[in-house]
Amino acid sequence: MSIASGPIIQIAWVTTDLAATEQFLTDHFAAGVWTRLEGIHFSADDCLYRGQPADFVADISIAYADQMQLQLIRPVSWQSICAASVASGVGGLHHVCFETDDIELTCKAAEAAGIEVVQRGTMAGGTMEFAYVDGAAWGVPYVEIARIGPEMKSFFETLKDAR
Repeated sequence: MSIASGPIIQIAWVTTDLAATEQFLTDHFAAGVWTRLEGIHFSADDCLYRGQPADFVADISIAYADQMQLQLIRPVSWQSICAASVASGVGGLHHVCFETDDIELTCKAAEAAGIEVVQRGTMAGGTMEFAYVDGAAWGVPYVEIARIGPEMKSFFETLKDAR
């Protein structure tokens, strides 16, 4: 099984300044209307970071450039790969995201291929499952693999229509 197949559905950056990054991407990459989701809590009950329960908060901003989702992440609290990127001074391009139908099978395939699953979890009551794998082989810090349920897909379509 391929770990990352199909089109990239999202490009994400980690930043400490959402407004400045939103403006830059709007001015130079034709990003549409930004929607900010502040204080998104990822519970240790639903998330692991390097195999340990991880509780963290992030502010997220989403826009679309044509059909491509652009996501900005500003870590608010720690225990996540995004916060680790900021702490190490490596902001900027953080990950690309591919969609999968089976997150468990995809994670097992990554591990079987020797690719570390760095972080994984669920959000929005399980309407989305995600895993971040080491992206060195792809030339990015991380690759996100996501199973996006119908409710989350509908939400994303609403944001896409707002542009």
